Amino acid sequence: MTQKPDPSEIFKLRLRSARDMREFSQSDLAGRAELPPSSIAHFENGNRKPSFDTLRRLAIALEVTTDYLLGRVEDPFLSDAADPLFRDVKNLTGKDRELAKDFLEILAKRKSASED
Repeated sequence: MTQKPDPSEIFKLRLRSARDMREFSQSDLAGRAELPPSSIAHFENGNRKPSFDTLRRLAIALEVTTDYLLGRVEDPFLSDAADPLFRDVKNLTGKDRELAKDFLEILAKRKSASED
């Protein structure tokens, strides 16, 4: 019988993974979540657990779901409806949607090129 991972262990790993994915330092994330930088270090080391409010702030700052941080889902990304990047897409004209799509493709290619 396989033992399920400890939720606290999952949280600290997911927090670090999401922070790395966004290329934020602990200080960057702390500033975005309006927390002291030492709190991020404590969460990632497993020394402290976040309150509900802090969990929500971390998820918003990282633009991931709280379910991802808690290990309930594998996909870190917000649904299109919740993601601030996509929230206003429905209000764009067809021409502006194409422009936004082209711009996002340029950014994705730039990230891919920097990883090579």
